Amino acid sequence: MSCSSCSTNKNGTPNGCKSNGNCGTGTCGSGSKLAVFDWLSNMTLPTGEAPFNIYEIRFKNGRKHFYKNLEKLTLSMGDIVAVEGSPGHDIGIVSLAGELVKVQMKKRNITSDSEDVKKIYRKASQKDIDIWQEARDRELETQRRGREIISRLELKMKLSDVEYQGDGNKATFYYTADERVDFRQLIRDLASAFSIRVEMKQVGMRQEAARLGGIGSCGRELCCSTWLTDFRKVNTAAARYQQLSLNPLKLAGQCGKLKCCLNYELDSYLDALKSFPKADKVLKTEKGDAVFIKMDIFKKLLWYTYKEERFKWYRLSLDQVHEIIEANNNDELGAPLEEYELEITVEPSVDFENVVGQDSLTRFDEPKKRRKNRNSRRKKPKAKQAPNANTKQKPPTKNQPKKNNQPKKAVNTQNNENKPKPRPQKNKRKPNNNNNNNNNNNNNKPKSKPKAEGQTETKQNTPKPRNPKNNNQRKKRNNNNKPKNTGDKNAQDNQKQ
Repeated sequence: MSCSSCSTNKNGTPNGCKSNGNCGTGTCGSGSKLAVFDWLSNMTLPTGEAPFNIYEIRFKNGRKHFYKNLEKLTLSMGDIVAVEGSPGHDIGIVSLAGELVKVQMKKRNITSDSEDVKKIYRKASQKDIDIWQEARDRELETQRRGREIISRLELKMKLSDVEYQGDGNKATFYYTADERVDFRQLIRDLASAFSIRVEMKQVGMRQEAARLGGIGSCGRELCCSTWLTDFRKVNTAAARYQQLSLNPLKLAGQCGKLKCCLNYELDSYLDALKSFPKADKVLKTEKGDAVFIKMDIFKKLLWYTYKEERFKWYRLSLDQVHEIIEANNNDELGAPLEEYELEITVEPSVDFENVVGQDSLTRFDEPKKRRKNRNSRRKKPKAKQAPNANTKQKPPTKNQPKKNNQPKKAVNTQNNENKPKPRPQKNKRKPNNNNNNNNNNNNNKPKSKPKAEGQTETKQNTPKPRNPKNNNQRKKRNNNNKPKNTGDKNAQDNQKQ
């Protein structure tokens, strides 16, 4: 359940405790991952039994310790108390009281006579709470300046969090490092910069991820920041037993270590693998020796291949493999793997829910196929045609050299007639004989050229030669036909008739 800080105000906006993912009150959010429900709170103690005088106090980021109530204060869950610090005092919140504290102490192997169990001074006053709140507000700025000092000293460490004590006289710096770090000069610089007592505390990668929180690859909040308290060792053998690919990008979590969830189903996999033969077991058949390739634990299928023919894999069931192994133990050879593979019938599975592939995690890995555009298809080139006598010859290209040494060929009059002639200049006058020759040549032109196969008709816009004398004769004829401009309209009408 959420606390009053997480509820909405009159304007409809959430209040929030402004703790950046860690609950400031201890009853909700990631700060409640170690919260314990006191199911014995409504039960009365037997007669003559004194209540347990040790309480569980919670601090920032879920850090919890046990303290004795020597003053016999009346405390309940959620009270803010001032406890013993080293040195000074600290401010915390009561997270658990009663008989369940004995269970938590037994779980952590802490006895009531231990030196780690300190005492509770009093309930926190308003002045204590104000000093505590001011110290909490300075943590972000202290963390930022601390990282600047670390980078200036070029230390191979990462400052993950800063926690001030309740009285504001001491600060604990949490850091992670792969190697041993000499931070003696760092402590001097931090103490002089903030005028406080400095305590350096190294945490592991998993503890840092638990303090910071995040979302895992499964889409849910990290287990270490919600409910997981004990971090067990995870080996790559857990991935091998579950037939997973040893890909560090998929097996590693946000902390950089192997995911804790690899240990969740490891026991069930180990129980299922007891019925499977070992991977180094060689099957002896009539065709040759077969070696193991891979297996499917859920479907109880195994894949084998011949030593000499490794290009093809054969799928066998678990019962068939045990049958071949039993025959080999009796000094007999099993049948070829091809015969066993034919006996397996795979029933087609019809999936009506996963129509679009929304359940596949790798549906976006494959690139999209490009659609072929009809316009982008290239047309097939036409076959080259044999040159005819009537077709024009192409002029030589620029790259081809001109051959001047070849003998001159006879001029073809028909081809020359088809070529357009240049326009005559206005200043020069040609004799009348040329006009007659041009008319004769135009009459001798063929009306249509023979069409070659696969060719279409193309109209050539050839300019016709103009003769200035013929144009003058046409103008004279037109002028003769026009009526003369006279004042008599009747004369013009008679001419028209």
